[in-house]
Amino acid sequence: MSRKLMLRTNSNFLAYAEQLYNQQANKADIILKSFAKGERLLTQHEKPTKIMLIKEGITKCFFTETNDKEFIVEFLGKGEITGEIELIRGGNCLCSIEALTDVSVYAFSLPFFNELLKKDLALNHLLLKAFAGRIIDTASRASYQQLHTTEHSLAKLLELQSKQDMAISKEDMAAYLGISLRNLNRALKKL
Repeated sequence: MSRKLMLRTNSNFLAYAEQLYNQQANKADIILKSFAKGERLLTQHEKPTKIMLIKEGITKCFFTETNDKEFIVEFLGKGEITGEIELIRGGNCLCSIEALTDVSVYAFSLPFFNELLKKDLALNHLLLKAFAGRIIDTASRASYQQLHTTEHSLAKLLELQSKQDMAISKEDMAAYLGISLRNLNRALKKL
């Protein structure tokens, strides 16, 4: 993921999912599923029912804190996988995933994905690379936000919005930048 774009994508994982989908013997193992803008793919603290890999569209991955405020961890696009950590850990969703645009996903059944984990070295390599990328990107984002002004980060977020031809609400911008709406409005005025 490029810090300039602030959108995580994974073309290798997307190609892998497309190939599996097209070659599957049991058409129930991987299905295409659509979500409308604003619809939840996963909900924090709930058990996932599918592992989903984004085929088209953009989502936000966020935590809702005990004070009901959201913190957006990242924006996810084509080829990003969701629900796999929960399956591996055997727990509930760590965060929520919500569609910012209309989204289509490859939805893997849990038993099928679990079998792939046990047998498919290519999947395991893709997951390891994805996990390593997340760690690197999280560290990069933390340093980026510490070393750059809010206005600079906001300008990059507005650039993402323009390049992806999507609308990011002020609430989501503030949640991604880790600032209040009041501070966001001040930063917008400075720009």
